Amino acid sequence: MKKIENFYLEDPHFQQLIRRSLKGDFLQWAEKELSDFGEMCADEIDERAVHTDREGQPKLIKYNRFGEEVSEVWVNEGYKKTVRDTYNKGIVAYIHKEIPALGRKGNFLYSFAQGYLLSQSEPGFYCPVTLTMATALLLDKYASEDVKGIFMKHVLSTGEVELYEGATFLTERQGGSDVGANAVRAVKNGSDFELFGEKYFASNSGMCGVAMVLARIDGAGKGTKGLSLFAVPWRNTDGTLNGIHVRRLKDKLGVRAVPSAEIEFDGAKAFLVGEPNKGIYYMMEALNLSRVCNAVASIGIMRRGYMEARNYAFHREAFGEKLSQYPMIRETLVNLAAKQEVETSAVFRLIEMYDRVSSEEIPTTENEAALTRLYIAILKKETAEQAIHFSHEAIEMHGGNGYIEDFVLPRLLRDAQVLTVWEGTANILGLEVLRLMKKNRVHELFVNQMKQELDRLPKKYSASIEKVLNGLTILESLAAKVAGSDDETQTYHSKRIAELMVKIFESVVALGDAALYGDGRRRMIAEVFIDHTWKTNEWLDSEMKSLKYFEEIIGMNVKV
Repeated sequence: MKKIENFYLEDPHFQQLIRRSLKGDFLQWAEKELSDFGEMCADEIDERAVHTDREGQPKLIKYNRFGEEVSEVWVNEGYKKTVRDTYNKGIVAYIHKEIPALGRKGNFLYSFAQGYLLSQSEPGFYCPVTLTMATALLLDKYASEDVKGIFMKHVLSTGEVELYEGATFLTERQGGSDVGANAVRAVKNGSDFELFGEKYFASNSGMCGVAMVLARIDGAGKGTKGLSLFAVPWRNTDGTLNGIHVRRLKDKLGVRAVPSAEIEFDGAKAFLVGEPNKGIYYMMEALNLSRVCNAVASIGIMRRGYMEARNYAFHREAFGEKLSQYPMIRETLVNLAAKQEVETSAVFRLIEMYDRVSSEEIPTTENEAALTRLYIAILKKETAEQAIHFSHEAIEMHGGNGYIEDFVLPRLLRDAQVLTVWEGTANILGLEVLRLMKKNRVHELFVNQMKQELDRLPKKYSASIEKVLNGLTILESLAAKVAGSDDETQTYHSKRIAELMVKIFESVVALGDAALYGDGRRRMIAEVFIDHTWKTNEWLDSEMKSLKYFEEIIGMNVKV
């Protein structure tokens, strides 16, 4: 069966997205870099990921040969090579510092393009990258010049100085998602602080050079409003541990590349970042960035799952025919292709919005910021769930082989499962949508935005437009009833509203792509996607568009 050789060059839809979003010399440079990185991810990084998952998982070395506590985390040499290769490509750095070949900074979109390629081979490692992105964001935006001077050149290293990977430590045993229950203490010591207490799910422990930690300064109030943000170096300048003890590494279902630990602070030196008691506001900004990363990892897994399923279907024979000749297989492949392309377009549209609202140079409105937060919430939820679905469908396409660890699919499924949990479960994201409805009336902004975009579409899409407009009518009615209800009713319906919104948003994106590119294949993708998304209870599909459009959407010249 044909091996995927380059995740970028073998993804024409993604190439179109990049060419639409980047311009001039930046585009020319980015295409060469993404092509090189796409080949690296499909080849050596993919091979190392297999080794890390199966034989080379991180291990805690608690004590040295003299019985002294060292709390070191061992990772294999291949993983270290992936770390160097990825960070040296500027996946974090070029958001904040100049690209030498261009003499100017990059942007989030280029970084997320790299993340999409990386996640097709090593979504586990994209977690530390995400944490380092969040660390760089918090330091760059809120740290004093002195604190920046200690950490930033290392966090943004592309090989010229020692790399400090980042981490964000929020979760404590008694609180979990209830961050307001956090109890780690910050005790004043001269001009800085010392931390005492434990963090229960500290990812990238032992690998990070600096962790961004929420803690409560002695005397601060209860709840989230009493939390402050601190930059905590993992080691002192002499190489010894900075009052940090690793209790144990978590034995996780998937994403085994990233060491997640339970840690204890015992007088760890910490530098206050920003103003006291504002830590939760700063960390929520980093959380939104991490949610976008989560969505990017999800569409990466979706793409890899689809490609593995497609290639196998054209390779495997059963009952005298290739799998790709059977109608049910064709329907599955077409639906996967349509969903993956539309969802990738939706996520990168969100990323363009995120780039704008994150820029200090481009003026944006409060409404734009609210809509961006809404799209982050609904797309994080949808993409994470779809990553699991795509992994499942790819396994089923392979039959018994799909359940065997010789194939990539079991790892994809194990890695995908955490994406529904990281950075907020579906319930938490539903509550985020509800909060935005109450604070910003974001449901009204959303409906208005979608109607405006539908009005601009050519009339030839009227049948599909009508289905989306019917969805908008339902949303308006549901949102109005929920907005005027008691808290219990509002909470109960919050996820339903999020699910309806994402159906509408992605349908508008699908139609927008069809109108923008103007080719027959895009129209077919939109039709299949919208018919599948808004299907009724009519079980007879007389049109069978998945079969009719199979050659154009999937292609009959797949090399196996």
